[in-house]
Amino acid sequence: MKSSIAAKLTQLSTRLEELNHLLSAENVTADLDNYRKLTREHAEIGPVVELFKAYRMAEEAVHSAQSMISDPEMKELAETEIRDGKQRLVSIEAELQSRLLPRDPNDDRSIFLEVRAGTGGDESALFAGDVIRMYSRYAERHGWRVEVVSQSPGEVGGYKEIIAKIIGQGAYSRLKFESGGHRVQRVPATETQGRIHTSACTVAVMPEADEIGEVIINPAEIRIDTFRASGAGGQHINKTDSAVRVTHLPTGIVVECQDDRSQHKNKAQALSVLAARIKDKQLRERQAKEAATRKSLVGSGDRSERIRTYNFPQGRVTDHRINLTLYKIEHIMDGEMDDLINALIAEHQTEQLAAMAEEV
Repeated sequence: MKSSIAAKLTQLSTRLEELNHLLSAENVTADLDNYRKLTREHAEIGPVVELFKAYRMAEEAVHSAQSMISDPEMKELAETEIRDGKQRLVSIEAELQSRLLPRDPNDDRSIFLEVRAGTGGDESALFAGDVIRMYSRYAERHGWRVEVVSQSPGEVGGYKEIIAKIIGQGAYSRLKFESGGHRVQRVPATETQGRIHTSACTVAVMPEADEIGEVIINPAEIRIDTFRASGAGGQHINKTDSAVRVTHLPTGIVVECQDDRSQHKNKAQALSVLAARIKDKQLRERQAKEAATRKSLVGSGDRSERIRTYNFPQGRVTDHRINLTLYKIEHIMDGEMDDLINALIAEHQTEQLAAMAEEV
C-alpha cells in the first residue's frame, strides 16, 4: 500500500476515535444539526476504518506465515497462507482505494433536468419528448418524484424545451453524466418514404442549489418580468400575468416559468432554476480548469459534445465517451438505463483511481 493512502487511512482511524468520543457525550443531541452531521460522518468513515483493520490483520498474517517458511514441516502451510494472504491484501486495498475516492458533494442532491430540441425540426422535438420520458421512467424505477417546471411543446408533439425537477436521494449521482448532445437515427412518424433521419437534442443536468447561502443572487442583478402564460385557450385560458421571466444580468442567464397559475410559485421556481444554473456554470468552469491538466472522459459536462447515439433501425444505443454499445434500445428508452449509467460511473472511478495513483 502506498504511504500516502496508509497515512490517509490512519487519519481516518484517529478521526473515528474522536467521533466515538463526541457521540458518547451526554449533551450530544443538544445541537441536532451537529449531531446529524457527526452521525453521518461516522457512518461514512466507519466501514473504511473497519476495512483498514482487516488489511492490517491480513498483513500480520502474511508476516507471521513468512516467519514460519524456514521450518520444513510448516513450509507448505506457510506458502499457502502467504499466497492467500497476499490475494486478500490486493482485494482489500482495491476496495479501500475505491472508498477513498473523492466524493462529489452534490451526489445526494435532487436535480433540474433540461432537455432542448436541436437540429431536426419536428422530429427533434419528438425525440426530446422521448428523452424526457426515458428519464422520467428511470426516476420512477428509483422512487424519485418528477415535477415539470417549464415546458414549450413542439408543433406536432414532444417539446422544443422542457425543464423538470427530479426529486430524490442520489438523483445527481446517477444522472450527472447525462449532460451533452443526444443524437437519434430513425424513420420519423412524419416520414412518408421510409427514410432514416438524424436529429438531436441537448440535455443539461444540474444539481439543485441549497436554498440558503450556496448561491448568492443579488436582487439588484436580476430583472423580473411578468407576462401572460400561453396555453390552448378555452375556459382555462390564463387571464392574468402569472408567467415569470427572470434575467440574471451578470451572466445573461434567462429562466421562464409559466406552468403554475400562481405568479408567486412561478417566481419561486424560476429563482430555483436560476440558482441551479449559476451553480452549474460555476461547476463547469471548475471542471474546465481541471480538464486543462487532466482530461476526463465522462465528467466534462460539455453541452456541445455529442455523447450518445440512439439508432432505432439497428436497435442500439452507443455512448461515444466510453465506446459502449448496447442492443436494447427499447428497454433503455423505457427507463432501463442502469447498464449505461453503471458503466459511466465505473469509468469515472477508474479515472479517479488513475489520478490517485499519480499523486505523490
